[in-house]
Amino acid sequence: MLPIERRQQIIKWLDKEGSLPISEISTRLHVSEMTVYRDIKPLLEENVISKTSGGISLAPIVNPPSNVCSYCLKELHNRHPIQIITNDSRVEQLCCPHCGLLRYKNIEKEVSQIICRDFLQNSTISAKMAYYLMDTDFNLNCCQPQVLTFGSLKQTEQFQRGFGGIILRFDEAIEEIEKRMNGSKGCSCSHERLN
Repeated sequence: MLPIERRQQIIKWLDKEGSLPISEISTRLHVSEMTVYRDIKPLLEENVISKTSGGISLAPIVNPPSNVCSYCLKELHNRHPIQIITNDSRVEQLCCPHCGLLRYKNIEKEVSQIICRDFLQNSTISAKMAYYLMDTDFNLNCCQPQVLTFGSLKQTEQFQRGFGGIILRFDEAIEEIEKRMNGSKGCSCSHERLN
């Protein structure tokens, strides 16, 4: 059995039984306890499971109120939000492209769609097809580094001529934000983010 298959089995058992000792998981999977610890490490890091006094259990699901960003917990009143729709049809609201791109990176395999608003046109566009402008002189007082989204390269370039910045595509924007965050798991907001 591959590590991913063992992790899936562990999650099934935890979903059915609540919690399990590592020794019991080791016995059921016919692997060493050290292998179980290696298998569950990514699940612990992603907050899918949590350690208990008797072993491990599924982590409690924390849903933010619907009027706050599901990444930074800032109130949703920004004019350029992002929505993530997961494979199980859950919708996450994010305050800005900065939080949307970071959240997408955290749950990429679970994402069915990611949509955003064109900064100038205020129309809905696919975030994967959008152009991203960073480092502009235009300050929206939101999460840093600030990111603006556009549906048209021509309009992005026109805005760039007036307000500066660098133009990036979807994957480049994610990579640039992560690089600038220097390994930090949140944003410039003072709120604690959800996992």
